Amino acid sequence: MKINFTNKSPKKGAVCVAIFDDNKFSDAANALDSDSGGSIRKALETSRFSGKAGQVIQILAPMGVDADRIIVAGVGKQDNDMALAWESYGAAVIKELLTSGLETITFSVGDLEGIYSARIAFGALLAAYRFDNHRTKLSADKKPSVDFVCIDGSQKKTGEVEFSSLNELAEGVYLARDLVSEPGNIINPESFAKCIQGLSDTGLEIEVLDEKDMRKLGMDSLLSVGAGSNYGSKLAIMKWMGGKAGDAPVVLVGKGVTFDSGGISLKPGNGMWDMKGDMGGAAAVTGAMRAIAGRKAKANVIGIVGLVENMPDAAATRPGDIIKSADGQTIEVQNTDAEGRLVLVDAIWYGITSFKPCRIIDLATLTGAILVALGQENAGLFSNDDRLASDLTVAGKISGEEVWRLPLGSGYDKLIDTPNADMKNIGGPFAGSITAAQFLKRFVGDVPWAHIDIAGTAWKDKRADPRESVWATGFGVRLLDRFIAESHES
Repeated sequence: MKINFTNKSPKKGAVCVAIFDDNKFSDAANALDSDSGGSIRKALETSRFSGKAGQVIQILAPMGVDADRIIVAGVGKQDNDMALAWESYGAAVIKELLTSGLETITFSVGDLEGIYSARIAFGALLAAYRFDNHRTKLSADKKPSVDFVCIDGSQKKTGEVEFSSLNELAEGVYLARDLVSEPGNIINPESFAKCIQGLSDTGLEIEVLDEKDMRKLGMDSLLSVGAGSNYGSKLAIMKWMGGKAGDAPVVLVGKGVTFDSGGISLKPGNGMWDMKGDMGGAAAVTGAMRAIAGRKAKANVIGIVGLVENMPDAAATRPGDIIKSADGQTIEVQNTDAEGRLVLVDAIWYGITSFKPCRIIDLATLTGAILVALGQENAGLFSNDDRLASDLTVAGKISGEEVWRLPLGSGYDKLIDTPNADMKNIGGPFAGSITAAQFLKRFVGDVPWAHIDIAGTAWKDKRADPRESVWATGFGVRLLDRFIAESHES
């Protein structure tokens, strides 16, 4: 879908104007209502439209209006921070009209600030995402028709400038959604690594370690997870050094279990197909690195993703096996379906020892328990550093990908003790998300660290937010990009 900023509206398709809560007209809505002989107010009198966010109505354009239809959409309440409201406004319109038969939609924004015009365009892009890669019999009326979005306003130049970075961010979100949506027979550790290697044209420096490399480094915890797969496990590293020379980087780590059968501790069959998305953390880190490089961020950032497939096989890790992590700690594997943490600890170790980061953040679809605690509204945040937790919380609010901090403590830590090794990989029936985070905490030392459990937000069966797609949301890309922009760009 092409985005164009202009101060001359195309004379075709639909023209869209915004109305705030309690039917307060924007300047552009007032102007169009006047040009159309009061058609907007007349239409609202016979509808239940009130200007609330997400409301959209269509009006047949009367004579004198250079468009086929008038679209009226609600923005919601006017407050001090309208960026997300305008983003959702653009998304709601595209969600409503994407398959309507209309090809061109013009958002008439008048003198709206350029940053807000850009956010309308960004929201439109997020809402336009489709994953139709494997559809061969899609009927014409279900195919997207909108291929051109025009932002018509006086702040054309500033809108274009602001949108340039947001467009790169949208590319990162699209990439993450594509990766999560592809099935396990297409995205596996090897093909995922090749996809990452293809990002070198963005300016990212790419390195991929294979099993031989990781075995030399002692990364047996990560390798134990992929032992039953026909695909070789990989560790992919993406480097963007756009900040000051010598400044310690931020390291982002993603769990990349491209398909999770549960291993020998086999998952129930019902719903197992969703486990193609168990690499949502790796997809988010990859998408964020794509966005960071695309907009030439003035920051030093390293993305690391551990790529494995967890399958049952004669060579697979057994419940009760004791393995050793790269930093020398021993782990009793009591459940092979608690595998993501085994991948993460070696990837975290590699990030800390290789790059000496100022901060390290991992993202993972780690526990079903986080859905019980937080549902699908917030990702779970755990951290050993209050400042880092605060920075991520702020970035979540600004980006619209919110996190909620949960506790850590010695009482929870004791739940992963075992007499047979330094620790076990499960903590019992209670506080499952917390004990998983406590497990990771044992490997970070004094480095400021945060763990974000995105099991509830990486994919969703329903589309409550028009900016999100029906299944893969790409959660984490906007959060991480905003975190880097707010806290680490020079």
